[in-house]
Amino acid sequence: MSLYTITGAQLAFGHVALLDHADFSLEAGERVGLIGRNGAGKSSLLKIVADLARPDDGLVTRQQNLTTVYVPQEPEFDADDTVFDAVAAGLTHARALLDEYDVVANQLADEPEGAQHDALMARMNTLQSSLDAADAWNWSTRVATTLQQIGLNGEARVGSLSGGMQKRVALARALVVQPDVLLLDEPTNHLDFDGIRWLEELLVSLRAALLFITHDRAFLDRVATRIVELDRGRLLSYPGNFSAYQTRKAQQLEIERVENEKADKLLAQEEVWIRKGVEARRTRSVGRIARLVEMRKQRAERRNVQGNVKLDVGQGEKSGKIVVELTDVTKRYGSRTVIDRFTATVMRGDKIGFVGPNGAGKTTLLKIILGELKPDEGTVRVGTNLQVAYFDQMRAQLDLEKSLADTISPGSEWVEVNGQRKHVMSYLGDFLFAPESARSPVKSLSGGERNRLLLARLFARPANVLVLDEPTNDLDIPTLELLEELLTDYDGTVLLVSHDRAFLDNVATSVIASEGGGKWREYVGGFTDWQVQSERSQELAQEAQKDAAKDAAREATKDATKDTPAKDTSSARNPQRAAKLSFKEQRELEALPGKIAALEAEQKAIGAQLEEGSIFAKDPQEGARLSERYAAIDEELLLALERWDELENRRK
Repeated sequence: MSLYTITGAQLAFGHVALLDHADFSLEAGERVGLIGRNGAGKSSLLKIVADLARPDDGLVTRQQNLTTVYVPQEPEFDADDTVFDAVAAGLTHARALLDEYDVVANQLADEPEGAQHDALMARMNTLQSSLDAADAWNWSTRVATTLQQIGLNGEARVGSLSGGMQKRVALARALVVQPDVLLLDEPTNHLDFDGIRWLEELLVSLRAALLFITHDRAFLDRVATRIVELDRGRLLSYPGNFSAYQTRKAQQLEIERVENEKADKLLAQEEVWIRKGVEARRTRSVGRIARLVEMRKQRAERRNVQGNVKLDVGQGEKSGKIVVELTDVTKRYGSRTVIDRFTATVMRGDKIGFVGPNGAGKTTLLKIILGELKPDEGTVRVGTNLQVAYFDQMRAQLDLEKSLADTISPGSEWVEVNGQRKHVMSYLGDFLFAPESARSPVKSLSGGERNRLLLARLFARPANVLVLDEPTNDLDIPTLELLEELLTDYDGTVLLVSHDRAFLDNVATSVIASEGGGKWREYVGGFTDWQVQSERSQELAQEAQKDAAKDAAREATKDATKDTPAKDTSSARNPQRAAKLSFKEQRELEALPGKIAALEAEQKAIGAQLEEGSIFAKDPQEGARLSERYAAIDEELLLALERWDELENRRK
């Protein structure tokens, strides 16, 4: 039985139907990725499932006592709260029950036998049952355990945390409730690469059903077991991850196109027939006329695929061959070194991605490259004839009170792109803004629409260097793919900061990555290439350290042998005499590597099944059992590794 079902749901804002007789269901253990155009109604659907909103019409059914928790795109906290208190706020209902139980218990102690005493006893029994069901007796321990799992300091103030850490607090506040259904709206916003990987691992091992909105295609591929697309008011379901969806969606659109062409051709033939002369009208079939009326109605009601954004960047004159040359650049903020003796050359036509954790200094490095910030040490030589267009992740360039038209072309109704004049209304239409919205203020737009407007403003200006700081935030997937095509074909230079791994893979020709401690290094290729090269570099460094440690140990042994009398070296020559393990412990130590390898292999096999996701549709109970086993193996591995380390140290 489904945890949650919507049948024939309808929801409209004004004349726009967000849900048009839509059907949706969520099974236990599923991880459903909800995708669709900006403004299609994804967040509205999420709020309906969270029971924070109601559809205009339709049937909603949910399992009895279903616990649903919703994590919004921008969670709100009291900045003065500790992390512990912020997470414990998720258990407000359970704590209220516990407080009431204490009050009733005190009243009961003072109340003599009688009707009031019996009423208090009945209420106390009811509260006890509710507290047992909610597992509220040990709420403080639950909060502490959740904080440990998420990696949060309970004593820290929420206001002092970064956006990524506040996102973790919001997730901890949701998970401490132990929900049956977890609803996430853009969970990867504000998270860096390490945070996104951590979140992926967390969600894949989660026992709760999951419904989430994201435009991160790599995240969808890793986490989702089913894709649901909100397309023209209908909810279309595609089993598998995002890659599987793309294949099926292309096939579906082709079938839809062919069927629409056939229907249009038949309608045209019938329209010719109905317009024939008097003789044809005398002999025409009543049934055929009724069918024509129905065909006209279907044609009028058909909701065609929404057009794509038409992206075209204004090409400036060519810059010099060298865009910027950095030599031993260093930048500090107080005692912290953000950039330490970094040297690089950016050539015309390079498409460079900047990657690193939040706060590593990506934006600082960009500003130094652009000449907006002076380094403390080193030299920056900027090339000739640079025309820079800058996309700001905070959208600070947008005046919220200005209209869309004035934002694009202040004081004029025309905009010029690549030498061609275009009316501002037509240009806004290329970015999917309706003519009636052109005079609306920027503050009326959603996050995704503001990003689209900023792209429209950016591309209306001639440029040979595009600087894009988190351009993918809030953009829908079709717009992302078109932006990728545009940047790939762009002749100028692109400097890109993004946490969208697929976007970096498809656009960047090289990556400048933070190595920690202010060190930066350039790698050839996109995000995946950087990961492979970086991991290989780390492996080589570790091997070099091991070799150095072995050499040092060998030298130390030689020195010890020279200085130690012969009678004191007998135990060194005879390892059996130096060993401190019993026979049983020796056998245990020999068996542990095999046990650890078997556990890792079992966990890898279970992880593959959970990631693929079909197990939840075929056998939800087996899916839940595998999720529990996956988590249990983590504990067993930890114990086995600790035991191996203990025995190995004692043996040595």
